[in-house]
Amino acid sequence: MAVIEVEGLVKTYGTTNVVDGISFSVDEGEIFGIVGPNGAGKTTTVESVEGLRQPDGGTIRVLGLDPIKDRYEITQRMGAQLQESRLQDKIRVAEALDLYASFYDSPADWHELLERLGLREKADARYSELSGGQKQRLAVALALVGSPELAILDELTTGLDPQARRSVWANITEIRDAGVTVVLVTHFMEEAERLCDRIMVVDKGRVVAIDTPTGLVDRIGSEQQLRFRPSAPIEDDVLAELADVTAVAHDGAQIIVTGTGNVVHAVTALLAQRRIIAEGLRIEQNNLEDAYLALTDSDGEPAARGEREDS
Repeated sequence: MAVIEVEGLVKTYGTTNVVDGISFSVDEGEIFGIVGPNGAGKTTTVESVEGLRQPDGGTIRVLGLDPIKDRYEITQRMGAQLQESRLQDKIRVAEALDLYASFYDSPADWHELLERLGLREKADARYSELSGGQKQRLAVALALVGSPELAILDELTTGLDPQARRSVWANITEIRDAGVTVVLVTHFMEEAERLCDRIMVVDKGRVVAIDTPTGLVDRIGSEQQLRFRPSAPIEDDVLAELADVTAVAHDGAQIIVTGTGNVVHAVTALLAQRRIIAEGLRIEQNNLEDAYLALTDSDGEPAARGEREDS
């Protein structure tokens, strides 16, 4: 069952189509990622889905409803964390949750949310006293306080340190496991690769690809590289003759062997047979970031952390 169905979405500012015919669907119970360069149209797309922007073309159905005409019902069934949002500095965590809970007909027990998101001890703390990670966990709690069927999270972990980011990742997985469909807009490829069931890559207002993380990586090939310093000399020709090896190169004292299939096993087995130790062995293969760079027509740099996407 599709929780979100978008067909031919267009949003124009002046003479520019910031969103230019985007179509996609989000299935019930999945974490659906949206990635793309700054200005690609990601935030405009999700804000149109949320009913915060009026599209200039196309159709949107969220939980079978129109985000503009059925706004009240959708807001009762959907939670959202916007790319730029903050609370008043003096409001306390418990006060914020109690306030947001009052907006819904059937809110969740916000005391339980505090416990689940590790904020119980911060219930009486003011917003200004929270760390970056705690503010983001509070944002998740506020998005969930209405007991939503769908949660849209836009740049949830921007600006967080690695430990806080991984804590929030665990929270997102728990949300999905509790039966909530999640749309995650992110610039962090590792985040998308770890969390998302499917990912939509957007560039210049258009959909470049929609696939699983593995499927996107497979589109650019499955080559692997082994980098190591051999404890004894070995001829390049010997390595190049292995069935799965496509190239042999050098980087100072390191040998770089590129190949496909069982190249790792083939090389390590040969080295073991010759009693050669692969010192500093490192195995590299394509990941989602490589796929992202190959699929998007950009300078290769996602937006800077903490930088808002204007479109």
